[in-house]
Amino acid sequence: MGVAITLDRVVKQYGQETVIKGVSLSIRPGEFFTLLGPSGCGKTTLLRMIIGFNSIEGGEIRIDDKVINDIPTNRRNMGMVFQNYAIFPHMSVRENVEFGLKMRGQSKGEMAHSVEEILQIVKIDHLADRMPSQLSGGQQQRVALARAIVIEPEVLLMDEPLSNLDAKLRVEMRNVIKEIQHRVGITTVYVTHDQEEALAVSDRIAVMQAGEIQQVDTPVRIYRRPANTFVASFIGLSNSVSATVAGTEPVLQVTDSYTERIPGLSSDAYGKTVTVAVRPEEWTLATEGPGVCVTIESSVFLGLVTHYFARTDTGERLEIIQDRSREDIFPDGTTLWARMDPRKINVFDTVTTRTLIGSV
Repeated sequence: MGVAITLDRVVKQYGQETVIKGVSLSIRPGEFFTLLGPSGCGKTTLLRMIIGFNSIEGGEIRIDDKVINDIPTNRRNMGMVFQNYAIFPHMSVRENVEFGLKMRGQSKGEMAHSVEEILQIVKIDHLADRMPSQLSGGQQQRVALARAIVIEPEVLLMDEPLSNLDAKLRVEMRNVIKEIQHRVGITTVYVTHDQEEALAVSDRIAVMQAGEIQQVDTPVRIYRRPANTFVASFIGLSNSVSATVAGTEPVLQVTDSYTERIPGLSSDAYGKTVTVAVRPEEWTLATEGPGVCVTIESSVFLGLVTHYFARTDTGERLEIIQDRSREDIFPDGTTLWARMDPRKINVFDTVTTRTLIGSV
């Protein structure tokens, strides 16, 4: 069983600039927890604070109930996998994996057993005597992972570990990492800017922007019920549509002739102009109204789905994805009506940008 990690109002400053702005997080024992956000949002800085590479100007970081703010990196019992692997080019695979155990004074017999076991877990035991220059990128990443795990750390930290791999290998390795993490049961903090990667591997995700946490939730909830417009636009594709809630009923007035009753819509929306986020797959195209009148500008057939690019009669551009249940493809220039799925769309306050949808 892994350990719990608690960040309590953590602050990081560089001179007069505050880059981590009082972040609080609770990471559960054995959890695969991902820090996700655009470049420069502070996710790697936060990771480096956990391991001790960066100082802490405010707040506390605790492992279980122990405050580790002032504990040196080499005494925090953590393993880290870097973006560039950071394996020693002059050492074989076995020697790279042995390195941390040697630093801890483990006997040769214990070390041989530990190394053989972890090489089998990451499935590179047949490469034990090869040099890094003889390995592919994915194999080098497995070496880095084995070296980090073999010391049996309390926490595994991973900083953009797949960014140097090609697209196909990234998918393969993210599955490997998730499988190994679940097998070992170690508390893992993973940093990435890749939304698909985060959704695929994580138990929970913290979405970051400008040194602050925007939302912490499961991948499903992050995607389906974003907390604000930033999360909605950052995670996957989303169309933004303006609408109003005219009265005191949860009814969205999208156009003069098109309304939708929205399950779970907060009464805070009543009487307001709101921002509606509609993912491409949450539209349905029809040859008759009601709906948002759109004209198809172009389309891409992708086998299981067709991705349409359309424009409304008010000039807004929409992306719409339809599944293969419809045999034909609407040709460019076709005028259609796009209807939202009221159970799936998200509604946000235009001023605060926060969600107006409760638990549904």
